Amino acid sequence: QVHLVESGGGSVQSGGSLRLSCTVFGYSYIRYYTAWFRQAPGKEREGVAAIDGNGSTTYADSVKGRFTISQDKLEITLYLQMDSLKPEDTAMYYCAADRNWWGLRPMYTYWGQGTQVTVSS
Repeated sequence: QVHLVESGGGSVQSGGSLRLSCTVFGYSYIRYYTAWFRQAPGKEREGVAAIDGNGSTTYADSVKGRFTISQDKLEITLYLQMDSLKPEDTAMYYCAADRNWWGLRPMYTYWGQGTQVTVSS
């Protein structure tokens, strides 16, 4: 069983930066694909960034050039570096994992509890 725990959320002013972390517990030799999603009040959950087993990354158009997804070499911790934050980035951010590659589609099996990011203007 895989268990995900996010951290690093908080409040920041527009133009600021935050770094989210997601620790994957229950890791085994089986590779899991991971991604970040976010959900704002009254909106659907949307994919933000995903990383595959070869280190290739995929980003939503709304965050390209501002957000960077990465993993440590043991693939135990997933990161999301968020720069040039905007008020519209305000949302609950979730990390997700699955043995299958889903890209930015919310089809992942395992989800964290979420961490809140609030960007003020």
